[in-house]
Formats: sequence, C-alpha cells, structure tokens
Amino acid sequence: MSTVIAGVNLWSSSEHALDYLSRADAIPHRTEGERTLLEFIPSGANRILDLGSGDGRLLALVLADRPDAEAVALDFSATMLDRLRQRFAPNPRVQVVEHDLSKPLPDLGAFDAVVSSFAIHHLIHPRKHDLYSEIFSRLNPTGVFCNLEHVASPTPALHTSFLESIGYTTETEDPSNKLLDLHTQLTWLREIGFNDVDCHWKWRELALLSGTRTTNE
Repeated sequence: MSTVIAGVNLWSSSEHALDYLSRADAIPHRTEGERTLLEFIPSGANRILDLGSGDGRLLALVLADRPDAEAVALDFSATMLDRLRQRFAPNPRVQVVEHDLSKPLPDLGAFDAVVSSFAIHHLIHPRKHDLYSEIFSRLNPTGVFCNLEHVASPTPALHTSFLESIGYTTETEDPSNKLLDLHTQLTWLREIGFNDVDCHWKWRELALLSGTRTTNE
C-alpha cells in the first residue's frame, strides 16, 4: 500500500503539473471510467461542479454530454488554471475558480452534480471525509456526486503491480498521493447521508465512486 506523506503536495509546481498532463491520456482504461461516469450525470443537470479540474478534460466530456449546463471548475495549480481558462474561454457557461481543496469549499451555490477525477486522493484522509460532507451539503435534493478516483490496493504487491502497469515504481510514484481504500470511502459516503452509494467501475486502483441525495422510498 502507498505510504501517506502528510503535507506533501507537489501540484503547485508547474513542472509536476506538466509532467502529469504529458502522461494523462495514456492512463490505461481511463476512458472506460469516464464513460461510466457520464451515465450517472442526470439528464436534467443544470449546474455542475468539477473539483480539481486539471486541464478540464473531464468537465469538457460532461459538457459535451450536457451542453446546456452551467459549470464551475475548481483548481489551485497555476498551470491547470491557465489550461482551464484557455479551454473554456469560448464558453460563458463555465466559471473557473482558483481554490485549494485542502481548504473548505467556497460558497458557490447548489449543484445538480459534483464530479471529480483523480484529485481528491491528494488530500489527507480527514480532509477527504470533510470534503465529502461539504459536497453533500452543496447538492440539490436530487443531485449526484461522481468521483473517478485513485484508491488504495489491499496489499503492497497489488500496489506495486498497479504502478508497473502505468509505468511507475514505488520510487517514482507521486509523493502527493494519499491513497485510501475503496470500502472506507463508500462507508463514509453512506454515513454522511448519500444514497445509492456504489462503485460503478473499477480497474486495479482506479475506481468510480458515486452517491446521490435522492431519498430512497
């Protein structure tokens, strides 16, 4: 399993961000997870929040599927913010906001969907839990949270095998990663109040977690 290094986050470095972007499209099976995520965005979603938007890859896919929606893209990396502003400059429905997810979410109103892709695992575990609670409070009553995430393997051997499959080793993996197991995160979502919580897609350490504010009857 990956070792949590509290306080380490290299994403303010332009070099680190650019290195990730050079590899992002080559992450195995990523498009499968993204395609599955789109299935769970409500057809009537009018406001969408993307946490840790990066260069806007996921949000662009969501908006291609929901072209009339308004969206807010959050990130704190200067490199990523520049990419976001360039990508969405022609779209007045997209607001780009500088924000560090290690701090409480700003007041941005309510949303029909909150999405994230490979971002929340950079937070220490207590902050992950707090962020999930903040997301729940910002969803409309029928809103959905979809988190395409990097989760912990159950054994060190499986973690090493995953790293090898994406071209890394335990020596070269991102020290910003603070991986947490899937079961714990699904349990948190249920305890916070999310309904229909499940993992809808998984390949090794990549997983799609989702839950809604819809009341079960």
